Amino acid sequence: MNLGEHIAYDTVMAILSISLIILGIFLFFSCKKKPVESEETLPVKQIALLYPLTVIDIATNGFNHRRIIGKGRLGTVYAGKLENEELVAVKRIHSVLVLSNAGFGFSSVMKWLSLSQHPNVVPIIGFSEAPGERVILMEFVRMANLEFYLHENQDGGSSSLLDWNKRFKIAAGVAKGLQYLHEVVAPNIVHGCVKSSNVLIDVNFCAKISDYGLSFLGGVEKRGLVGYVDDEYWNEGIRGGSVCKENDVYGLGVILLELLSGRGCEGGLLVKWVLPLIKDMRFSEVLDPRLIIPSNMNAIIRLAKVASACVGNPRKCRPCVNHVMNILNDLEMEVCLLSN
Repeated sequence: MNLGEHIAYDTVMAILSISLIILGIFLFFSCKKKPVESEETLPVKQIALLYPLTVIDIATNGFNHRRIIGKGRLGTVYAGKLENEELVAVKRIHSVLVLSNAGFGFSSVMKWLSLSQHPNVVPIIGFSEAPGERVILMEFVRMANLEFYLHENQDGGSSSLLDWNKRFKIAAGVAKGLQYLHEVVAPNIVHGCVKSSNVLIDVNFCAKISDYGLSFLGGVEKRGLVGYVDDEYWNEGIRGGSVCKENDVYGLGVILLELLSGRGCEGGLLVKWVLPLIKDMRFSEVLDPRLIIPSNMNAIIRLAKVASACVGNPRKCRPCVNHVMNILNDLEMEVCLLSN
């Protein structure tokens, strides 16, 4: 090998060595950045904080009756304001239910439920417990629940705000939230009491499910459940009431019927009244008379059939929430496109 060949060889090797060094540096920094980027893309899950009862007392002005924004089978809900000026919804569990569940791991359940983070689920922010007291802090949703919009304050015209577009959006939103609880959260969460009063509506008419996973507090309390659970629920032993996903789907079906008809559950009378009408294809008799019947009935007919499948079949034949959600999501998009 002559002098020229030596120089050429050395030059090639030098270039190759420099290239390998540059490549190594590039790969090092690229690999170093990836974990940081992947962590930033993951949703941050906040575990519910334990608040002293004194803080809750101050936030609600001593559980002042003027702060009450809702009452239900499990407790009374107050509007509260924390020290950082954050508005929260404060659910104070009824004392009789607190005593009957005194040995239950309330704090563990609250921390587990608070991991639920979804646009169609009301987040649990914190909780408080003391002798005779169990309190849950939730995100403050600045509008009313679905029951109010559909069935209360009818003279005030609130129901007219829910046109067919909004009702399809709400139907899809409830299904999305329920599908998240049933299939995405690990371990899965069964709601136990899916009904229109547990569906909150925000300023953008987005549906948000509340009170999920709290059925353990209700015990054998029937108030607020009748009509939103299937007959099999009441036939399960002396105590009855074992919660399951199929029962949640039944409750979702009842909500769909309420959205279609504008009528309340009426302790199960709604289902008995509407199922024969849907079976006989008498859809115009089902629809809320306060709204104009749309010229294109395809989406409404499909919605009615989905609702019928949810409430008209026994558990083993009932559609899963995934199937219901996919159909309602398609219907929401179809109605939105037709209105534009």
